[in-house]
Amino acid sequence: MKAIKLAKPGGLDKLTLTDMADPGQPGAGEIRVLIRASSLNFHDYAVASGMSPAEDGRIPMADGAGEVEAVGEGVTEFQPGDHVVSGFFPLWEDGEPPVDHFETTPGDGIDGYARELVVRPATWFTHAPKGYSHAEAATLTTAGLTAWRALIVDGKLKAGDDVLVLGTGGVSIFGLKIAKAMGARVIATSSSDEKLERLTALGADHVINYKSTKNWGEKVRDLTGGRGVDHVVEVGGPATLGQSITAARIGGHIALIGVLTGRSGEVPTAALMARQQTLKGIIVGSRKHQMDFVRGIEASGLKPEIDKTFALAEIADAFRYEESGRHFGKICLEI
Repeated sequence: MKAIKLAKPGGLDKLTLTDMADPGQPGAGEIRVLIRASSLNFHDYAVASGMSPAEDGRIPMADGAGEVEAVGEGVTEFQPGDHVVSGFFPLWEDGEPPVDHFETTPGDGIDGYARELVVRPATWFTHAPKGYSHAEAATLTTAGLTAWRALIVDGKLKAGDDVLVLGTGGVSIFGLKIAKAMGARVIATSSSDEKLERLTALGADHVINYKSTKNWGEKVRDLTGGRGVDHVVEVGGPATLGQSITAARIGGHIALIGVLTGRSGEVPTAALMARQQTLKGIIVGSRKHQMDFVRGIEASGLKPEIDKTFALAEIADAFRYEESGRHFGKICLEI
C-alpha cells in the first residue's frame, strides 16, 4: 500500500510517499478499512512542519474516512461496505476526558491516516453520516467534533442564543453551521471582506472585519444590544482572548479550542472574573460525542464547507495552501 511518512526533524519537504506492506486481515475486535480521505487541521500542520516534532517515519494525519473491507471476530457494529470515520482520541470512548496529551492521537503519537489501508480496533471508528462523501466525513474527526463539543456538549447551546465565531477555519465554520442549525444567531469575524461576504451567505447574522475594527469585542457587544454573546468559539488564544472576554455576556461561555496566536500569553483575569464567565479549554471529544454528532448531522442535514482537495501525493502542497491562509473551511486529501 501507499503511505506518507514524515522524516525527522519535520518540515514539508520531509513528507515522502512510500510503499508499505499490506496490514493484513483484522483480528478479534478489529476492522480493516480502506482509507479514502483525510482532512487538514492546524494540529496536523504543527506535526508536519516540525513545530510539534514526531517520531522519525511517522505517518501523519489525525482524520481518516473510508470503507470497511473486513471485520474481525466479535465485531457486530460494522459490516463490510460500511462507511466509517476515525476518532481523534481512540481510547476515549465516553465520560470525562481521560487524556491531556497526544500520545495516542493518530498522526502524532501513533501513525495516522495518510495511507491507503489500516487495521485498527473497531472502537477507533464510528459510522460516517449517511449521504456524506468520504472527504466530507473526514472533516468531522477534529474540526467538526471540536465545534460540536464547544457549543452543544459543553456550551448547552439552545435556540435564540448568540454565538461568536472567529475566522473562517474549519472549526469556526462548523460552529457557524451548527449554531444556525440549532436556531442561534451568529456573529462572525474575518480580516477579509470577501470571506465576510461568504460567511453572510452561509447564514451569519452579523460580520466584523477585525482588521479594520480593532475593538471588535465592543462591536460584538453593540450588536447584541450591550448584552454580549452567550458563546465564543475562541480559536486564537492569547492575542484574541481579551476581546472575546469583552464580547461575551456576563456569565457567558468561552470555549478555548485553539492557539493560533501563540501557546501562552496574558489572561485578563480581572475582566474574566468581573464578568463571571466560564473559560474552558477543549481538545476535540470522545467517541460518544462523535456518535451523537453524526446523529445530529443526519437529523439536520448539516454539511461541511470544503475549500479544496488534493491527492495523497500532493500533501505538502495541501499544507502549503493551509499555510497561506487563503482557504475557507476545510482542505481535504482524497486517497
